[in-house]
Amino acid sequence: MFRNLFRSSPPLPSISVRDLKAKLDARESMTLVDVRQPEEFKGGHVAGARSLPLPTLATRLDELAKDAAIYCICLSGGRSQTACDLLQRQGFTNVTNVTGGMGAWQQAGLPSKRG
Repeated sequence: MFRNLFRSSPPLPSISVRDLKAKLDARESMTLVDVRQPEEFKGGHVAGARSLPLPTLATRLDELAKDAAIYCICLSGGRSQTACDLLQRQGFTNVTNVTGGMGAWQQAGLPSKRG
């Protein structure tokens, strides 16, 4: 029991916003999950991102494929880190945190979609 309680998860991969943009431009197969609140998402998000707010993510895992490449994004990287940790603990095998989140995305001048 204690072994499972204190076992560490594998290291969590991360990606920069510019590298994520390159993957999107190359049309790589992925699911981009925006874990911010709906009002944050409507204010500006990466085109093609799915809104799955962090507080509801655990109840919506069936909407994601366990073996798909999943990239999680939030405003600055903290909530998406938590989301990635949750997904890994639930058996998702290919999750990546977007470093700096939408703040870094917007600071880099990358396009976002409103609504």
